[in-house]
Amino acid sequence: MNQGKYVFAQITEFLPQRAFDVCVEKYNGNRYVKHFTCWNQLLCMMFGQIANIDSLSNLILCIDAHKSKAYHLGFGTGISKNNLAKANERRNWNIFSEYASVIIGKARQYSISENINLDIENNIYAFDATVIDLCLNVFWWAKFRKAKGAIKLHTLFDVKTSIPCFVHITEAAIHEVNAMDELIYEPGSFYVFDRGYIDYERLHTIHKTKAYFVVRAKNNLAFKRLYSKKCNKKVGVCCDQIIILTGFYVSQYYPEKIRRIKFYDNETESDFVFLTNNLELPASEIALLYKYRWRIELFFKWIKQHLKVLSFWGTSENAVKIQIYIAIITYSLIATIKAQLKSPFSNYEILQILSMSLFDKTPVIELISKPNLQYVKEPLYNQLKFF
Repeated sequence: MNQGKYVFAQITEFLPQRAFDVCVEKYNGNRYVKHFTCWNQLLCMMFGQIANIDSLSNLILCIDAHKSKAYHLGFGTGISKNNLAKANERRNWNIFSEYASVIIGKARQYSISENINLDIENNIYAFDATVIDLCLNVFWWAKFRKAKGAIKLHTLFDVKTSIPCFVHITEAAIHEVNAMDELIYEPGSFYVFDRGYIDYERLHTIHKTKAYFVVRAKNNLAFKRLYSKKCNKKVGVCCDQIIILTGFYVSQYYPEKIRRIKFYDNETESDFVFLTNNLELPASEIALLYKYRWRIELFFKWIKQHLKVLSFWGTSENAVKIQIYIAIITYSLIATIKAQLKSPFSNYEILQILSMSLFDKTPVIELISKPNLQYVKEPLYNQLKFF
C-alpha cells in the first residue's frame, strides 16, 4: 500500500524542474546522455549536502544501500561513482550557477524580512568574500601562494531576508574589489562594504546609479571638510562631516562630496570611521547599517559548518564550482521550505531534522512544525491494579 512520498522527494518538489531544464538546454547539459541526466546529478549532490556526507564514495555507498528507492527519490537508474564523478568534471558549471539564481529569487520572494532597527524600506545588501582553502597538490589549478591553494567565494547578501543574492567564485589571488564589477546595482538600495573594498572609482559608479554605499574608511584618508552636521554624542556619534577627497588620483576618481562619520562603539571600545554618499540618513543609522554587515560573516560560518563547501567530491575546477553552487541551492531551498511552510524552526534545525528523515514518509510539514504536546495520546497498556 502506498503510504506517501519519501521526505527527500517531498523536498525536491519545491524545486522548479522546468526552470532547470531551461538551464540544461542552454548549455546542452544532457547531450549524449542516456540515463544519468543533469537533474539526477543535481538531486544526488543535494542528497549528499543534506545528509552531510563527507566523500563521493560514501555518497554512492548510501545510495546503493537504498537502490530500490532510487527511482522514487529521483536519482535515476544509471547512478554510479564513475558516472557522478564524470558528470561533475565535464558538465558545465554554469547550469547550476544560473539555476542557483532562480532558486535564490524564489527564496527571496517567499522569505519574510527580519526585524531590523532601521526605518529603511529599500533593500540592504552586504558584500564580502571568504577564502576556502584547498590542498595545492590535489587542486593544482587553485594556486594561491607558493605552497597553498585556495578559492574565493564572493557573495552579495540580502541583510533583511538572510538570503545570498549573488555568488561569484574566483581564484584566491584575485583582489576582492574586482568582484564589484560583476554586480548590478539597484537604485535606492544600500550596499555595505568593509574597508578592503575601498576603490573610489567603483564607489563613484555606485553613486552614479543612484544607489547608496556605506564603507569603512582607511586610516590614511586625505580630505577637506566642507561643513559639519549636528551629532548626538550620547549614541556614539563623534562627528558627522561633509567632505571632499583631496588626493590627486582619488579626487579624480570621486570628484563629488561625500559624508564622513566617526562613531564610537561602547561594546568594543573602538572608533569606526565610515564613508557614505547618503547625506540624509541619521549618522547613528549609518553606523547600525555597518553593524548588520556581520550577518554575512554568520552566513559564511553557517555554510562552512553545516554544508559541504570545505571537503569536495571532485578535484577539477568544474567539480568544485558545481558543488559550491549546489550548496547555495540547498541553503536557499531550506529557506524556501521554512518560509512556505511557516516553520518556527531555524534553518539549522530544519536541516538537522531533514537529514535524519530523508527516507521517512512523514509529511514534511509535520516534521518541521512544533508538536502540540497537549494532544499526545499515550498508548493503553494493561496495568496492574493495586486497589
